[in-house]
Amino acid sequence: MNIHKYMAFVKSAEYGSFTKAADALNYTQSGISRMINDLESEWGVSLFERGRTGISLTSDGLKLFPQLKRICNEHEILLRQVEDLQEMNSGIIRIGTFSSVATHWLPNMIKFFKLDYPNIEFELLLGDYTEIESWIIEGRVDFGFLRLPANAEMETLHLEQDRLLVVLPRDHPLADGDMFPISALLKSPFMLLEKGAKAEISEIFEKHQISPTISFTTWDDYAIMSMVENGLGISILPELILHRVPYKIIAKELEVPAFRNIGIAMREQKALSLAAKSFLEYLSYRKRE
Repeated sequence: MNIHKYMAFVKSAEYGSFTKAADALNYTQSGISRMINDLESEWGVSLFERGRTGISLTSDGLKLFPQLKRICNEHEILLRQVEDLQEMNSGIIRIGTFSSVATHWLPNMIKFFKLDYPNIEFELLLGDYTEIESWIIEGRVDFGFLRLPANAEMETLHLEQDRLLVVLPRDHPLADGDMFPISALLKSPFMLLEKGAKAEISEIFEKHQISPTISFTTWDDYAIMSMVENGLGISILPELILHRVPYKIIAKELEVPAFRNIGIAMREQKALSLAAKSFLEYLSYRKRE
């Protein structure tokens, strides 16, 4: 309630009248007078000289007026900003994501979203699954793309399955086959796409009880593609990252299909901003090239 008292003080000082201040703020004259009296009692100072011809600021009132005027102005600005957020005329959506989603999904989603909400800004943080989970839990991002299942502390929405494909140089002996045998993963140096916590490719090895010769490990999809192109080995990559790549490589499905489940994770969906909730709806009905 203090902001109303401050506004009563500022308007009374500007108009030199409790009655005119009451009309401007839609209060009664006695209501304005009572709020001024409350301030004077709380602060132990006299703010106005009362006379037959009206009111005027005391020296203490003059001292406090500029600061209280700034507070009231800032409050008006705050209300306008809140109104803009409610009407989605402003705002920022912070998203944690990994490279394949950032490259092949998000640009098209953001493009369509900004046709409807051009003043909403985006901040994208690129990381691996472990980093993105931490950003979500810490509140650094509103939500993030993750491989599911994710940390039980978070709410999740499933988006789709992304196939995991074997990536080969064009001159590989099995380049012309329909499917790539699991056992053949043991016959070439392997480029492992992994960082930090165990990911889906290592789980494939465990499931089929194989131990390929790992010659290179990285979280950079494109570094792996370049090395495969140059005949340094083979790898397994998500299908999503293999769209529109410039490398001379071949992607094959494993004889036992493998995939990752991609979804959205957040601390609490109901706590998201209106802009973030609206963007989640776009993700559910996403349009891709």
